[in-house]
Amino acid sequence: MEKACLKKKDNLWVLFNGTEYVVGLTKEAQDDLGKITFASVPKVGQTFTQGETLIELEAEKAVNEYISPLTGVVSSVNEKIDEDVDVLNDDDELNAWIISLKDVDATQFDAL
Repeated sequence: MEKACLKKKDNLWVLFNGTEYVVGLTKEAQDDLGKITFASVPKVGQTFTQGETLIELEAEKAVNEYISPLTGVVSSVNEKIDEDVDVLNDDDELNAWIISLKDVDATQFDAL
């Protein structure tokens, strides 16, 4: 298994865990938005192209769209977001993960 690697781009972080690319919200983005009150997240099986809108977040200070840093297929979604969107306000940004992607071209990740 390859070593885990974390990269950040456009207020999102991407963690390659050896099999999938996990995407989440950076602490800086959390701070800029304020308390997140609503999240529109993709469904498992959806395909995204790098640069396409991936998620939309509503918060105290703004409504922001975040673009996909990679091209791939959604393999999992953080189900806690549906139960309590406050998980995206967690001080530990790794707990603010949103989706995992599979079928990603590793060169896109390397270029982040």
